[in-house]
Amino acid sequence: MNDTPVANMISTDELLAMPDDGVDRDLIRGELREKPMTRRNRLHSGVTVNVAYLLEAWRRLQPKPRGEVLGGEAGFRIRRNPDTTVGIDVAYISPDLAARTPRDAKLVDGPPTLAVEILSPSDTHEEITDKVEEYLAVGVPLVWVIDPKFRTVEVHRPGAEPEQFNTRQELTAEPHLPGFRVPVSEIFES
Repeated sequence: MNDTPVANMISTDELLAMPDDGVDRDLIRGELREKPMTRRNRLHSGVTVNVAYLLEAWRRLQPKPRGEVLGGEAGFRIRRNPDTTVGIDVAYISPDLAARTPRDAKLVDGPPTLAVEILSPSDTHEEITDKVEEYLAVGVPLVWVIDPKFRTVEVHRPGAEPEQFNTRQELTAEPHLPGFRVPVSEIFES
């Protein structure tokens, strides 16, 4: 993780005030990261729907109050001063964070319980590494990096070595999503 101070740091409010002009923007520790917006390919989109569906099916079996499953590059401010504000492909937020977040909020103000990044051809190793490191640094207990091309899920937890799962294995999310279990192959079904 690069902790070198950035001279031109900006805030989440400044990020949100920028025009919707076809540029994909994240804020990592106050540093603006920009790249041309890309369309997600069929593989990425299908995996996004599958992951959201599997998480939502699990969520509906949980006792109330329930958390919430969000998708489609849901906006999160996960750190303040300097701010980190990112779009997450799929996320699960706790019942407490869901209750604190107004339905019309532009972003969720706090880290999710689960952050899921689904690799697309335009992602760079540095971008994904920075996001995963930042998620873990702010206390996201569970991060999945899903590679649709190689049909793998890399699981990151604070203070632990990453684990990789393939389509012959089962993915769990204990203790953060109690009872969630799914064959990895279901993430990639079309």
